[in-house]
Amino acid sequence: MKIKSFSSPVNLSKQNFISFLTYINMIPPSHPRYESLMLREKIAEGVEKGIVHITGLIAHGRGETFDYLLGEKTHLFADMAAKAAASWIMNAEHPVISINGNSAVLAGKEIIELAEKTGAVMEVNLFHRSEKRVEKIIKFLEEMGGKNILGMEGDARIKGLEHERAICSREGIYKGDVILVPLEDGDRCEALKKMGKRVIAIDLNPLSRTARKADITIVDNIVRAIPNIKRHCEDVKEEIKEWDNEKNLQDALNFICNRLRNLSL
Repeated sequence: MKIKSFSSPVNLSKQNFISFLTYINMIPPSHPRYESLMLREKIAEGVEKGIVHITGLIAHGRGETFDYLLGEKTHLFADMAAKAAASWIMNAEHPVISINGNSAVLAGKEIIELAEKTGAVMEVNLFHRSEKRVEKIIKFLEEMGGKNILGMEGDARIKGLEHERAICSREGIYKGDVILVPLEDGDRCEALKKMGKRVIAIDLNPLSRTARKADITIVDNIVRAIPNIKRHCEDVKEEIKEWDNEKNLQDALNFICNRLRNLSL
């Protein structure tokens, strides 16, 4: 495994990558870790294709740990957050879904369906930005049916952020009033709020800065959260105005603590 640079994707040797896929394909659907292993495969394949940054492997592993603690299920606090998120998106003037490499490979099709359902704008917005990777992610999403995906314009900046991660699209995140940021970083979440935007985050870690800074945090796996938001869009008409995100995060923490306390080995 060779790394070109800190900002470049990993180049796995073809032989090693084929061996990895062979190993994955040998695992039967009856395996207790089957679904989790399939998600790992998607992330690894995304790295090989240059869609997922190398650090996306670490981020996925960290999220997987918290998913274990949640029992790999959607709980009431997460479903209620998804319902509130759906109401905000449906009632927004210019809703935007921010997409990075991990979210594209894990839930790209579901994100496209959510955008079509709600009229939300999709924008590829990356922490480790390169035009080549933005272009690859857009093409990847277009092959699944995505249309009019922003990201290549780079004609605006998120105020208060340095580095290229501040680059965004004027007709996307810069203009948006409600931003859904799956798998986002805390600094950008905070910067978006300072710009007057309402931020919906999907984060398996209820202790992260993103989770604590967002207006609504869905403590759930993105592969479950995006379909749940879409499902609630079917029945939510009025915006849910009263939302206590601090209580929501506390409910998630209480669940994790109680589950650990009551687990038997």
